Amino acid sequence: MPTLPPLPAPDAPLDDAARDRIAECFAAICVEAGAIVMEVYRAGGEARLKADRSPVTEADERAEALILARLAERLPGWPVLAEEAASAGQGLDACQRFILVDPLDGTREFVNRNGEFTVNIGLVADGVPVAGAVYAPVLERLWSGGAAARLRRVAPGASLAEAAEDRAIRTRPAPEAGWTALASRSHGDPETEALLARLPVAERRSAGSSMKFCVVAEGGADVYPRFGPTMEWDTAAGEAVLRAAGGTVLRPDGAPFRYGKAEAGYRNGAFVAWGDPAASGRSEG
Repeated sequence: MPTLPPLPAPDAPLDDAARDRIAECFAAICVEAGAIVMEVYRAGGEARLKADRSPVTEADERAEALILARLAERLPGWPVLAEEAASAGQGLDACQRFILVDPLDGTREFVNRNGEFTVNIGLVADGVPVAGAVYAPVLERLWSGGAAARLRRVAPGASLAEAAEDRAIRTRPAPEAGWTALASRSHGDPETEALLARLPVAERRSAGSSMKFCVVAEGGADVYPRFGPTMEWDTAAGEAVLRAAGGTVLRPDGAPFRYGKAEAGYRNGAFVAWGDPAASGRSEG
């Protein structure tokens, strides 16, 4: 890995500069893990079912091993909760700050070979994602966010200095009419349909994985509702990017969407991601 600036200890203050440094660290690790994911993807890796009946591939397991090793090197002492380790029974005691890892979000997209899967690392502090990185290796798109959000185009395994594109991103104000809504490609439900029916949606797109948060973050869409089941590691990195770009994530009733739900096994409830936080009141019905 490239040499990066010093990173804070688990109990150090998390100012804007520290959050940006952590996001940059996560971004570099995601791109490195993306090379492993692509190696399995090109070899035609298949999925098997875990005990909870969710799919897992060799790419999930190998990428997570790499990510955990890199986090131990760069952020020693930080608590980490990773999807495959959690599935194997390695939990995490309740704590104020911890890192969430999803080595391959969108396993179904990976198996279906549509390219819409991502590598995700996010940092939660006091129930809120404050730094994160999301990498789509097939598309070579890397989103990251701490105090500010960035989009880069980086090949799997390349250094961040080799990015073909590097620009700041921001959400857009909700248009007076003609919103763009994103919905899950693999998980539809009546609650989503009911919420979207109350909004001035002119265009609707389907997409997989945590990319949906990032499309909203870069101003390509206005709202992404999700009522189906997710885990905290599915959403933390994408929400961190969206928040850094000016958006927010709320429960459907407008209440805060919180992390650190150890008592619930780190399962999420329903949420709505908004590009324009002021637009969230339009969903009340």
